[in-house]
Amino acid sequence: MKTTHSVRIEDVRELSLPADSVELVVTSPPYPMIEMWDDLFCSLDGDIEGALDDADGETAFELMHQALDPVWEMLSTVLVDGGIACINVGDATRNVGDGFRVFQNHVRICDALTDRGFSPLPDVLWRKPSNSGAKFMGSGMLPPNAYVTLEHEYILVFRNGSSRRSFESNADGRYESAFFWEERNRWFTDTWSDINGAEQPLEVPGADGDVRDRSGAFPFSIPYRLINMYSVYGDTVFDPFWGTGTTSLAAMVAARNSIGCEIEPAMAELFDARLASVTEFAEEVLTERLDAHESFVDRRTTDEGPLSYEATNYDLPVMTKQERAIQLYAIDAIASSENPDGTEYTVDHAPFSRDTQSEPSLAETLERAKIDSLSDF
Repeated sequence: MKTTHSVRIEDVRELSLPADSVELVVTSPPYPMIEMWDDLFCSLDGDIEGALDDADGETAFELMHQALDPVWEMLSTVLVDGGIACINVGDATRNVGDGFRVFQNHVRICDALTDRGFSPLPDVLWRKPSNSGAKFMGSGMLPPNAYVTLEHEYILVFRNGSSRRSFESNADGRYESAFFWEERNRWFTDTWSDINGAEQPLEVPGADGDVRDRSGAFPFSIPYRLINMYSVYGDTVFDPFWGTGTTSLAAMVAARNSIGCEIEPAMAELFDARLASVTEFAEEVLTERLDAHESFVDRRTTDEGPLSYEATNYDLPVMTKQERAIQLYAIDAIASSENPDGTEYTVDHAPFSRDTQSEPSLAETLERAKIDSLSDF
């Protein structure tokens, strides 16, 4: 199996993609009214800087979102009917003038997408603990003027249009793309408490000093999980706010195609550095999934007896008929080429089997148990 991955370095609002060319969007846009992104938004619309200088938070908030609106408009065209868009976003708390308030980014984005014909689906909250040792804002221990610390973000999920994607009955690619029963139970819950925020080094030789400040990377586990939940082999995943390339990395490991668009050229260099060990990393991710399933089988068998079905491609029992054809794909090789539009990567994949992997050391096993928090990915 081969997958292709395109990285475009340009303002996404000027990007041209064919209609109905992607099946899934996974992205995390710059968050309006988060100070880290002020300079970017001001560069997009000079009126935003004036509103901030005038302490007019409402106007600045709306203008920042208007700068994002053309992207949501584009998604309604490039996504296939029934395609899914997953938008990771956090709300903002900020002092504006003499007052402190929350700016509800998730509400404004929900309105923007529903106005463009998207159907909202149940969303997900994931906890992103604050690095601050103080878990309060405002008046400390004195009521009533203390404020709750925001430590969660939203993954907003939308369907393009009102109808689900249609598939041929018994479509092989869809059944190979199945996830395990216990993964379904963990992933399709509305609160993810098993994923932590990511801190990623952004040291790119020769890059501008503000590259670190302009990254809002989410952890690998979020796009990898969403890609497995909402796409099948052969699909293309689009990230219009590509950043450090975590969505493309997750698409490679999940054996899907991807397109990413990023305004900061230095990010592409960082992504190339991350690819240096992606083959080994993919093996760790896939091994961890099979090991976790085997542990589930052991527990389930001990508590309730043998499972009813056997996986076709792995020497493991599974809970349901839908899981029998599961096939995971490892990364064999990556080739890249430059063109006027950006960089194209071609990834060769092969069916993954634990039988072909070397026996992990104790240290490697312990590292795999922490795979969701690996800072390099």
